Amino acid sequence: MKDVVSGLDAGAIETLIVWEEFEHKRITVHNPHTDLKETVYVTEAGAKDPKLYRDKDSGVELDIIENEPFVEWIVSNYKTFGTKLQFVSDRSSEGNQFCKGFGGIGGVMRYRVEFEMYDETGIHEDSDDDFM
Repeated sequence: MKDVVSGLDAGAIETLIVWEEFEHKRITVHNPHTDLKETVYVTEAGAKDPKLYRDKDSGVELDIIENEPFVEWIVSNYKTFGTKLQFVSDRSSEGNQFCKGFGGIGGVMRYRVEFEMYDETGIHEDSDDDFM
């Protein structure tokens, strides 16, 4: 899920493929003390974790700005990422293999992206090894 969202943010996914029964949620929380917003993608079970709604450092309760199924959110927003959206079913052998192998979400890339090179914020991690 993290790589797919990073690929969408980078504009690298030409076609996003999602299982029609994909059950992740997109939750955006806001810390009223630091004014920081964070968006997380979690399973239904993960959305029930109380740690998600508290700041891990200060213990402050976070405000929930958005809480919606990922499928609903992506149907409304996929065009902003410049991608096409395709749904698959797990009723065919190919669809079943996609759901089991990729967890129900994946994409056809426009270009290669080294996801390991990005940290959690999507910012490229500098490496002196790549410097001339």
